[in-house]
Amino acid sequence: MSARGQFSSRFGFIMAAAGAAVGLGNIWGFPTQVATNGGAAFVMVYLLLTLILAYPILMAELTIGRYAQANMVDAMQDIAESQTGKKFGKATGWWGLGVVSLILSFYSIVAGWMIAYFLQALSLILGWSEISTWLVTFSIERNIIFCTLFSLLTINIVRHGVSEGIEKWSGRLMPALLILIVSMIIFVATLEGASEGWRVYVVPDFSKILQPNLLVSAMGQAFFSLSLGVGTMLIYGSYISKEENLVSLGFSVALVDSGIAILAGMLIIPAMYVALHNGVTIFSPDGILLDGDQLIFTVIPALFSSMGQVGYIISAAFFLLMTIAALTSSISMLEVPIAYSLENSKASRQKITLVIGLMILAISITVIFYFDMLFGTIVTLTTQYSQPLISLIMCIFVGWIWHRNKLLGELKQGNESIESSIFWRLWPYYVKFICPVIIAAMFIQTIRA
Repeated sequence: MSARGQFSSRFGFIMAAAGAAVGLGNIWGFPTQVATNGGAAFVMVYLLLTLILAYPILMAELTIGRYAQANMVDAMQDIAESQTGKKFGKATGWWGLGVVSLILSFYSIVAGWMIAYFLQALSLILGWSEISTWLVTFSIERNIIFCTLFSLLTINIVRHGVSEGIEKWSGRLMPALLILIVSMIIFVATLEGASEGWRVYVVPDFSKILQPNLLVSAMGQAFFSLSLGVGTMLIYGSYISKEENLVSLGFSVALVDSGIAILAGMLIIPAMYVALHNGVTIFSPDGILLDGDQLIFTVIPALFSSMGQVGYIISAAFFLLMTIAALTSSISMLEVPIAYSLENSKASRQKITLVIGLMILAISITVIFYFDMLFGTIVTLTTQYSQPLISLIMCIFVGWIWHRNKLLGELKQGNESIESSIFWRLWPYYVKFICPVIIAAMFIQTIRA
């Protein structure tokens, strides 16, 4: 177990797990979903679904991980008693390893763009116009350079292990992320047009609260925002001390993640309406707010450009924020295949991290060369299809396959009185009956969309 490491503190785990959950999707996806789905009404539904859907699944992953004290492949086998169950668990574990590696492969490309835009802002401050243009021009060369740079940053952190790498850097990066978000919220709030964005964000439109699109969007956001279904939380769970209270730890992670998503909305939505006030287009031809890459790489840079020299400084701060958010997620994703290899080979963590990190980088470079054909396909297969299905299987294992007394025994470690708690009276039934139904309904809706 010493080779695997362990989180040295409660704070370290919360920062690392929240960092795994807080990624680029939280910062660019959540705000525009809020704005187009009833403002505060969406936030209310999202928080509710985080509590009744995402948190129970998060607890399932954390509990499996700490019980097995193993990687995803071995952990899923450990909680099954029959040979058929063990084979199914092993297959699910390998599926999770493949999915998280593919997600990291495209995630590193997008994170590389964040670094490029950060450097572009610095180059504008220095007056290097030609370099500035190259940095924001889509090209194979640029994509490879910055994807490689981001991958090496991730590898360098993970190779130092759990406490000295992941925990230490999460403890530095997450507070920096929070400081940057809050500082930018305050700054943007002082600009013309921000008040309209605040109105859109905080005033609920209850006429939309029961619309199917809002419910499906909120479920998807709650589900994916906690980085579920790829094994990151299972692995982090395996590094938690048996003396810690898993229930409160999991709740703290969900709370921090949701809080940062809400803070991101407080930054992005007002910033979009400031951009609108400055003549930047923020709506598509059919009246829907721009989101995703259009928001981050078109609307936001246009806003900063309209602000003159100070805009370059704010732009640098914003894309540094995005890079930090990407890095806190990428280190958790790389740890999933690393943990498996560490426990099934005699090689050192440094060597394993370098080899696996470079293998995933090779996949990223392949995607870059065949971008139009591969990028969207990989995103769809991993995030829209595989993640919910893997989480569904985890619910089945915890609810139907894992012996109830063993599950209770694991949760009692660090929380002796849990058997009489509301959590224990509700959670096992949620995971067994409610969560699979909700995930299945969401998956069917995704296929139909």
